[in-house]
Amino acid sequence: MAKGLFDLENHFAFYGAYHSNPINILIHTIFVWPILYTALVLFQFTPTLFSFALADDKVVALNFSFVFTLIYAVFYVLMDRKAGSLAAILCFLCWIGSESLATRLGFSLGWKVVLAAQLFCWIGQFLGHGLFEKRAPALLDNLVQAFLMAPLFVLMEVLQMLIGYEPYPGFHARVSKKIEADRKEWQDKKQKKHT
Repeated sequence: MAKGLFDLENHFAFYGAYHSNPINILIHTIFVWPILYTALVLFQFTPTLFSFALADDKVVALNFSFVFTLIYAVFYVLMDRKAGSLAAILCFLCWIGSESLATRLGFSLGWKVVLAAQLFCWIGQFLGHGLFEKRAPALLDNLVQAFLMAPLFVLMEVLQMLIGYEPYPGFHARVSKKIEADRKEWQDKKQKKHT
């Protein structure tokens, strides 16, 4: 239960306060990881920072796609060893897949595919917030938190739903109380604006 930057409970409560509607949660579950994946595809076209050769004469070029993957993976493991490790593995699988797709598409087609996918996924999420959640996205209040932590939180929501995963005993009960308090405060502010 680390505090500050790695305070999983507070970060998850912040994210959860903006994602309580089941349809909005489903939309985010479908679109958050593709946003990360397609961003990594675009970053595959950045300059090589480091490269090395493998035994079969294949060269592995590490660029900003790898750097962002590494940052996300390390951060997730530090946030929660179990779910974070699974998220880190998924990040590296996205990185491997993004390299393969970027190589196949090339830059001239790749950026167009990324743009179309990003627009589709972002529009879906904004519609989820506007039509179902009735609350602006978390990224408007904390851009870094929303971008960096959303993939881990979506994964944790799925794990909780499928297998009842909790990073530690009482995690979801404490987070639920914080979410409820945040949503009540938001509702109160919203009502004061309209009176």
